[in-house]
Amino acid sequence: MFREIVKELRHHAPFTALGALLGIGLIAFLRNITPEVSYEFFYVFHPAHVLLSALVTASMYHRHVCPHNRRHCNLFVLLVIGYVGSIGVATVSDSIMPYIGEVLLDMPHRHAHIGFLERWWLITTMALIGIMIAYINPATKFPHFAHVLVSTAASLFHILMAKGATVSFFAYAAIFLFLFIAVWVPCCVSDIVFPLFFVKNPESIRHEH
Repeated sequence: MFREIVKELRHHAPFTALGALLGIGLIAFLRNITPEVSYEFFYVFHPAHVLLSALVTASMYHRHVCPHNRRHCNLFVLLVIGYVGSIGVATVSDSIMPYIGEVLLDMPHRHAHIGFLERWWLITTMALIGIMIAYINPATKFPHFAHVLVSTAASLFHILMAKGATVSFFAYAAIFLFLFIAVWVPCCVSDIVFPLFFVKNPESIRHEH
């Protein structure tokens, strides 16, 4: 299992690096965006990230743990796995890790913005929608790059809320690093590592992507 996890992290690193580079480009392009506008964009991409994470995490469990009896898959277990795997990971990726970067860079408007606390009704609803889609029709074959882009956008707008009027070259380099880590590890955890604990054949997960 450990070898499979390392292999997947290495395989998805280029996608994440490209997403982080696009994020840096957007920061330069949107350098005059206000924190208020960034806040609203964050609550477009963060809920979308939660939905995608819930869909793929619950689908992984559904497809690999109950492959021959999907209609009788334990809905309560599916809800717990989908909810924890989506909201937990998306919160770390979109809010906590960007916030750590903002603190280290001493950004003036830094704030954690925990989605399931600030807008619990929206985040919980999106997670439940993703889980119910997985319960009715589990599907995991979607471009991982789409997940990376959505997660990158959420982390990016979290950082844009915190930045000041100017961003130094050092800050751009540090933001790239934090975007990369904030997306790379949590997205792979959500899509690959977390479901690995519930299936007997780790190799089968790799072929879903």
